[in-house]
Amino acid sequence: MFEKRAYEEELMDDLSSGGAVIHQTLRELETINKWLGGNQVTINGLERLLEKQFFAENLVIADLGCGGGDMLMLVAKWARKKGINVILKGYDANPNIVEYATEHCKAFPEISFYTEDIFSGTFQTNKFDIIICTLFTHHFREDELARIFRQFNTQAELGVVINDLHRHWFAYYSIKLLTQLFSKSKMVKYDAPLSVRRSFKREDLEAIMRSAEIDRYKLKWMWAFRWQLVFFSS
Repeated sequence: MFEKRAYEEELMDDLSSGGAVIHQTLRELETINKWLGGNQVTINGLERLLEKQFFAENLVIADLGCGGGDMLMLVAKWARKKGINVILKGYDANPNIVEYATEHCKAFPEISFYTEDIFSGTFQTNKFDIIICTLFTHHFREDELARIFRQFNTQAELGVVINDLHRHWFAYYSIKLLTQLFSKSKMVKYDAPLSVRRSFKREDLEAIMRSAEIDRYKLKWMWAFRWQLVFFSS
């Protein structure tokens, strides 16, 4: 069950999803990621990346598959604490999610949101200092990810921070139990365990990086059953 990645679609992959279901799901995902410590994987990745890089006065960070914007709010708070001026851009292909995120993050003027497909020619013309993805890459197959990572490597001037799940039996059964006990969202109950089955083992990510022909990267396991993949743009 855990030897190979699953490819079934999650309910959230339906880009027409909206309304109360999406709102409840995004609120619960924010809580889950906060209390299980997964969000800090991205912040730590940013700090690791910037240790070895110089950046412009206004650091432009794009969050792809941004969901409700909770990661961008965390990045905004981190940047304010560090005294770093940032321009934060969230991208999601679901307009209903972008609408929610815009309202959710209205107290942060440094954050803006866009409804866009990362495979579109329009999106690929964009340049950023850093690209971050949190719980986004497991939605794609290996060949798609190799293509995406090559694309990111040309769009991000400094580098990329990937935060995604470790495919492991303990992670699967733990999140399945927690969501069955505490979640009120059918989408969360279905998608959360499936996300673990769609996610990665170390050898999966290393193979994808080889296919993408990217060798300047660091891959680290972090709590709670997360992979932190940081790669430095050429």
